Amino acid sequence: MSTARHAARATRSSGRRTRSALLDAAARQFRERGLADVSLGDIAEAADAFPSQVTYYFGSKEALFVEAASRDVLHAAAQVEAVGRRTRTKEQYARHLTTAALSSPAVPFFAEALLLARRRDDLRPLIARTLDRLHDEGARAVAERCAAQGWSLNAPPQAVARAFWATVLGIALEAGGAGDAFDLPAAHAAVLATLSTTPARRP
Repeated sequence: MSTARHAARATRSSGRRTRSALLDAAARQFRERGLADVSLGDIAEAADAFPSQVTYYFGSKEALFVEAASRDVLHAAAQVEAVGRRTRTKEQYARHLTTAALSSPAVPFFAEALLLARRRDDLRPLIARTLDRLHDEGARAVAERCAAQGWSLNAPPQAVARAFWATVLGIALEAGGAGDAFDLPAAHAAVLATLSTTPARRP
């Protein structure tokens, strides 16, 4: 490998590490303090980087907020799916999925990102891609669990996954806006209704 090519590869690797460190630092600070109270300098200092690198890699503090929230909620969704695989009844499935999702700080974080993108055309594509992944991966998880447990659905898995995330994110927004804790029993009931599962008939 030529020296120039080796240097270019090292530069790309260093860039990926810096970008990842900025995302990690931003996610921690945004979750704890919110968008308004975190500066680019705060994020750069926590990541051992420069403020100019934040704008180089992400464009703006708001874009970094949305990307960090999107990354976090996708990680949280994978953890929620893992919880769901350990359940045996549809009631357990709804209860454990809802509790796992609403217990994750990533859910209210992403709910804030949804609101932020509402008036920012430049932020909407990443939000749309993240929602698509949540729905697609959720649909796959629901279909796999139903097949494993012999449940039938009254709606396509994609519709069930969309309803689940709409319900969970809506609950997070409502609780955050009102300053209230989650009413988990009510949330469980709402998610169970979105699943619309009934035991499959055995031959």
